[in-house]
Amino acid sequence: MASGIRDKVAILGMGCSQFGERWSDNAEDLMIEAFTEALGDAGIEKNQIDAAWLGTAIEEQHVGKSAVPLSMALRLPNIPVTRVENYCASGSEAFRGAVYAVAAGAADIALALGVEKLKDTGYGGLPQRNRGSVNDLYWANVSAPGSFAQLASAYRAKHGIDAGDLKRAMAHISVKSHDNGARNPKAHLRNRIDEDKVLNAPMIAEPLGLFDCCGVSDGSACAIVTTPEIAKSLGKHDLITVKALQLAASNGLEAQHNSWDGSHFVTTRKCAERAYKEAGITNPRDQISLFEVHDCFSITELVTMEDLFISPEGGAVKDIMDGFYDADGKVPCQIDGGLKCFGHPIGASGLRMIYEMYLQLQGRAGDRQRKEEPVFGMTHNLGGFPHQNVCSLAIVGKMGA
Repeated sequence: MASGIRDKVAILGMGCSQFGERWSDNAEDLMIEAFTEALGDAGIEKNQIDAAWLGTAIEEQHVGKSAVPLSMALRLPNIPVTRVENYCASGSEAFRGAVYAVAAGAADIALALGVEKLKDTGYGGLPQRNRGSVNDLYWANVSAPGSFAQLASAYRAKHGIDAGDLKRAMAHISVKSHDNGARNPKAHLRNRIDEDKVLNAPMIAEPLGLFDCCGVSDGSACAIVTTPEIAKSLGKHDLITVKALQLAASNGLEAQHNSWDGSHFVTTRKCAERAYKEAGITNPRDQISLFEVHDCFSITELVTMEDLFISPEGGAVKDIMDGFYDADGKVPCQIDGGLKCFGHPIGASGLRMIYEMYLQLQGRAGDRQRKEEPVFGMTHNLGGFPHQNVCSLAIVGKMGA
C-alpha cells in the first residue's frame, strides 16, 4: 500500500525571478535568474544536480517543445531533463516530478523550474485562443472570464447569497491581495487599491470586474530538492519538507453529467481529501498556517477556500468579510499578493507559490513575514475551467511537524 511522501523530501533551495512585463528578457534569461538564486540558496554546485524538470504551458511561443532549452540555458551537466505541461499546474508538475524522483531514490538532488513568457504572445486573456477548424463544437466561444463568471452565478444561486454581498466579498479579496503585493518587491503589480475602485471598475464578465481578474505576466521560479539526510550533511538546519503532493483531473462528470451544479470544483475537493490524509492533517482550518491558492479570478479564491474545507459551504463570504484570510487574520491567503499581483505566467505560478511558503516557513519573507510562526503551508493550482480542469495541491512544512 502506498505510504505517501511525507518528510521524505526536503527543499534545499529556491529562487524566483522578478515577475512583470519583461520585454527585454527572454525565457532563458528568466530561467537563469530564478536558478541562480536557487543554486546560491541551496549552497551546492550545478554538477551535483542529478535530474531536472521544466514546467511551461505555451511552449511554442518561447522555449519550444522539448526540455533542451532548460539544459542549455543553465548549462546542466548532460543530465536527464523532462518538460511537463498540465495547464496552470505546469510548475507544480515540475515540482512533483523532481520530488518523486528524490523520494523514489532515483536522484539524490533534483531541480524543478517553471517559466513562461506570455507578454510576447500578445495574448491578454480575451478572446479565446483560436483553434481554427478544430475549435470545440460545444461551448465554442468559452473564455476564462466567462466560465468563471458562471461559477459565481451558480455559487450565488446555490447558497442564496445577495449579489451585492458576493461582489463586496470579491472586492475584499482583491483589496487584500493588492495590499499584500505592495509589500513584495518581486510582484508585478504593487499598487494598493480600495473597495470603491474595485466595485466601480469596468465589467469584464458579470459579476467579474477588472480587478477581479489576474493579469498576464512573465516570470520564472525554481526549486532544488533532496533527501533530509543529504540536506543535513550539507549543513542545512530547520528543514522544510514536503508533506503531501496530490493531483486530480476532471473525468468528464462536470461537463457531461447534471449531478454537478457548477458551484464548486470537484477536483479540488477530491485532491484536498487526499493531500490532508497524506500529510496527516485532520483539521485544516486550525492546522494550516498559510495558503497560496489559484486566484485567477477573485471568485475562484472564494470558492476554493470552501473546497479546501477551510470555510464551511456557503460560509466563505462571511470569513472573507471578517478578515479571516487577511495578512493579519487567522489563516492568511495570498500573503505575497497571489496571481492578482504577480500575474499568471502559467509554468511559473505553482513554483512561485511554493517559493513564498518556503520563505515564510523559514522566517525570510521580509516586510510580509507572518508574525505568528507558520508550521504548514498549502499551495493550490487549478488549470482549465470549472467544468474541465486539473487541480494540484502541495503541503510543505517544518521537518517533523
